[in-house]
Amino acid sequence: MKKLIQVTIATTLSILLSLNIAFATDNDEAATTWEIDRSHSAINFTINHFFTPVDGSFDDYSAEVHFDPENLEASRIDVTIPVESVNTRNERRDNHLKSEDFFNTSQWSDIRFVSHSIESRGDNQFVAVGELTIRDVTREFELPFELLGVMEHPMRDNTLVAGIVANAELMRSDFGVGVGDWAATAVVGDRVNIRLNLELLASN
Repeated sequence: MKKLIQVTIATTLSILLSLNIAFATDNDEAATTWEIDRSHSAINFTINHFFTPVDGSFDDYSAEVHFDPENLEASRIDVTIPVESVNTRNERRDNHLKSEDFFNTSQWSDIRFVSHSIESRGDNQFVAVGELTIRDVTREFELPFELLGVMEHPMRDNTLVAGIVANAELMRSDFGVGVGDWAATAVVGDRVNIRLNLELLASN
């Protein structure tokens, strides 16, 4: 009887140890690595000029996207946007935005967002929490986004395609974008609305 109890305890411990190893392996797995399909993606923004919203975009960007809704602990996002790529469909205005009055690209060439965690908010809603750097200012920033769907790419073998839409806002004054006379917000508004439309591809 004593021997049977010892065998039972040993068997139970062995099963529990196996389960712990299995969960540890799952948690340690890397999240899926995605590449942005640039031809179907965009980084857009809107800011008021007096009362009227003016639209713009950044036409150049790079990103490391590691994302799995079932493995958020291993998920992360790292986005770099060269400010020289700003495009408001007006060359004079674009050059002004690059100047010392605003972004000052001669000293600070990139905008960068690096997440340190991604949290689920339910119903395919997530938020990437991290640090946003514009000019020489780095601030904690939350980027809410929605996972629109994931499916096998019908025209690419062994490839997954996913869609993400992110909407956020920031105050340009928080990052020192706009100095001297341009720090005032009567002409150029303070609030900037950001929208990211991202189509992502990953090997299956």
